[in-house]
Amino acid sequence: MSQAPISAYVHIPFCRRRCFYCDFPISVLGNQRRGETSLTVESYVDLLCAEIAATPRDGFPLQTVFFGGGTPSLLSVTQVETILAQLDRQFGLKADAEISMEMDPGTFSLEHLQGYRAAGVNRISLGVQSLDDQRLESCGRYHRLADVLQAVDWLHQTAMPNWSMDLISGLPHLTLADWQADLSKAVALDPHHLSVYDLTVEPQTVFARRYQPGTAPLPTEQQTAAMYRLAQSYLTAQGYEHYEVSNYARLGHRCRHNLTYWRNQPYFGFGLGATSYTQLQRVSRPRTLTTYRQWVAAFQANGGVHGEPPTPPQEQLLDRLMVGLRLAEGITGDEIRQLCDAATWERLYQALQAHSQQGWVVVEGDTWATLEWVRLTDPEGFLFSNVVLSDCFNLFPDVGDFLHRVES
Repeated sequence: MSQAPISAYVHIPFCRRRCFYCDFPISVLGNQRRGETSLTVESYVDLLCAEIAATPRDGFPLQTVFFGGGTPSLLSVTQVETILAQLDRQFGLKADAEISMEMDPGTFSLEHLQGYRAAGVNRISLGVQSLDDQRLESCGRYHRLADVLQAVDWLHQTAMPNWSMDLISGLPHLTLADWQADLSKAVALDPHHLSVYDLTVEPQTVFARRYQPGTAPLPTEQQTAAMYRLAQSYLTAQGYEHYEVSNYARLGHRCRHNLTYWRNQPYFGFGLGATSYTQLQRVSRPRTLTTYRQWVAAFQANGGVHGEPPTPPQEQLLDRLMVGLRLAEGITGDEIRQLCDAATWERLYQALQAHSQQGWVVVEGDTWATLEWVRLTDPEGFLFSNVVLSDCFNLFPDVGDFLHRVES
């Protein structure tokens, strides 16, 4: 039986500019002031609240809310309050709910931060990406280092109980020494949490037109692997727990919302391009404002029913492997026994055993009945997770369709 969702993702698609590596569904506002963009943003907030209002309540109050984007810090305090109030009316919000907001340096003031905090936001994900002005310029970021330092100072002034910083490795011209400098500067700013991602050159982006992965001025695969190992060794030595492939946290500061995804638990997704997972159904919203508006109208007319078929059992298993093996804790034997029979596990076990011998996978219990855990090693198993997963997925005849659905 499917669990009731206790998490909600809210997509805010507005940005000052599109970064050169970005392929997210966004709407570029340019350098307009907040008041000048209010009509565009206000109409979207109304549409977003209409989708939330049309969604049937499915059990428990929300324990996490995540405002992602785009740049949610382009919203006014009142707009954030409006969305949270609609979520509370429709589903309820637990008193200790984790309410996260992605914010870009240079897009908010101390007054705005204080207002968001008063509205209930208690976790900030700061989109820093680099702590070097030249690299920020080379990847099309709006902010500069001075904006980062000011934003961090305001976070400390407001005593934000949990805040995270995003960094990207593998950027053009980035060396291992440059990467060490970025990591050292980041730790000195004392975030509770760090998300460290390797650059992916997505099709139809500025970077895709300029660069070929693995060729100069982008680092080679060997160099990006060295950057990954460096981040793991340095950040864990600084007291951060490496609890997920790309994420590090001080004690008690894991991202509760993202754990919902990585444990393959159900969640609501609202807004342009967002995906929800409820009643074993994955539903993606359209990626343009016009088609999203039409989608919401049809959703309202259909009484809040998506009409998508449930995820087949085989794909539930592959989903669980794909996201669960991202976590250092891995996947329990009980979870696997709920998703597959002994014969299926035996096939998976044979695929995993080859990588166990390489030191990438740990399997505790060698039979379906005695299995306790499956997890990847850190850092080598995490580095080669795509190889491990590909070998598992290739055991299933319709893997091509599954991978296409996941990647899209």
